[in-house]
Amino acid sequence: MQLAPLYPILYKILKPLFPSCLWAGSTHSRAIALTFDDGPHPQYTLELLNVLDQYDIKASFFWLGACVDRSPSVAREVYRRNHWIGLHGYYHHSFPFLKPEALKQSLAKTQEAIGAALATRDAKACQLHTDKIRDVRPPNGLFTPQTLSLLHQWNYRPVMWSVVPEDWERPGVSVVVQRVLRQVENGSQIVLHDGYCGGQDVAKTTAQLIPLLLQQGYHFITIDQLWQLSQLA
Repeated sequence: MQLAPLYPILYKILKPLFPSCLWAGSTHSRAIALTFDDGPHPQYTLELLNVLDQYDIKASFFWLGACVDRSPSVAREVYRRNHWIGLHGYYHHSFPFLKPEALKQSLAKTQEAIGAALATRDAKACQLHTDKIRDVRPPNGLFTPQTLSLLHQWNYRPVMWSVVPEDWERPGVSVVVQRVLRQVENGSQIVLHDGYCGGQDVAKTTAQLIPLLLQQGYHFITIDQLWQLSQLA
């Protein structure tokens, strides 16, 4: 069942209830963030990187540890191109259904996978301390107050969303693009997917979205920069 019409409503309800999460940036800035979940993927992510390079845009990627282990060279390429990296758990398991220790291990195992993938002779990559990768987006957008409490306790930063066009359902590139354009506003955090669900269209979708958003006066920043601007919201 497609839930795309509900996400804007949920966003307006949940954002004020859970202010310690990052939902969006500043409403006073035209800065927005493009974020991608469920990767890296050996084909879709590389196609996406080429689009981002074309416009010289830095995005943010929330990775599954299992996918990093399957495609370490792609993970290295994302990092080499200076995109922001966050955690999405080792497998795509909803956090509220995991026991606290299992959740903690899932995040730590993902950090380890990233560390192993980036452990090359590249001096720049070696400078990344994976314990500094602290941004976490819960799979399926599911969380509870206990989930958030644990993430804060473990010194992670919970990252949510403001524009979710439900691209994983593959309603068509034009539909996804129009959903984003209808919802985007100052500070928006847009969620797309470069994994096995929805990733087939991610490069085409992004290639259509970016010039349209640029024409509207938006510019793109990373999640880390969005955190900084969110303090001004």
